[in-house]
Amino acid sequence: MADTPAEIDTAAQTAREKELRLLDWLRARRFVLLGFSGGVDSAYLGCVALDALGPDRLLAVIGRSPSYPDAQWDAARSVATRFGIPVLEVNTREMLDPRYAANPSNRCYFCKSELWSVLETVAAQRNADTIIDGTNADDTRDWRPGSKAAREHDVRSPLAELGITKAEIRLLSRERGIPTWSQPSSPCLSSRLPYGTAVTIERLRQVEIAERNLRALGIEGDLRVRHHGDIARIEMSRDQLDAWLADDRWPRVRDAVRDAGFARVTIDLRGFRSGSLNVLAQVTAA
Repeated sequence: MADTPAEIDTAAQTAREKELRLLDWLRARRFVLLGFSGGVDSAYLGCVALDALGPDRLLAVIGRSPSYPDAQWDAARSVATRFGIPVLEVNTREMLDPRYAANPSNRCYFCKSELWSVLETVAAQRNADTIIDGTNADDTRDWRPGSKAAREHDVRSPLAELGITKAEIRLLSRERGIPTWSQPSSPCLSSRLPYGTAVTIERLRQVEIAERNLRALGIEGDLRVRHHGDIARIEMSRDQLDAWLADDRWPRVRDAVRDAGFARVTIDLRGFRSGSLNVLAQVTAA
């Protein structure tokens, strides 16, 4: 059953009240570094932080590595330019860590440990007192080994701390005119590889090209190309499935993915499922 107009108004007002508390939370800091991916959460947090702190007390840091898609980098730079968020780009070297490359179920821990170590160095150089990320209240319900690394490096997650959900972030982003409000979630490319499959630049590149090709065809909404050796398994939003499985479209989908170097292409008829590789590995939130 759809929400009534009164329920929608109440939800919007609750979200706006949380945003006011977020502004107060940020204003209490001297200088903030934001781990900035350009996704829905960090784009919103960057815009609110800019309002609270101004450009002289905020620095959004983009960590560049082979697991970070070019499309996400474009989104991050676009939002930063549009709203005047100061940005610094740094290189991270998680790919050189054999523990990360082995792709265990806690792979994200090693990735985030590297990212936050780099940002700690930047914080010391810039005399920043707080490092923050875009983890939201919904994220705490899923398997997130990267959160352990955040705690170890004293990284704060104000969206989660204040109970701000993904739906509220989208609503507030839309009100602010932030273009990412409707953007699908886009975790790092390594999340497309089943645990235990080594993370390599070649495999990440295959996934990135395949997803870019599918977007170029016009596939919208949530989309993942899961890497299973020479087989690519496509997950897309359920409302897209029928259209792209049609006889006149499926060959184009198949060929777009094959062009990325996969020998065989399958599509998951259950549609997109966030964390489906966690389900396969029987990994749950701690």
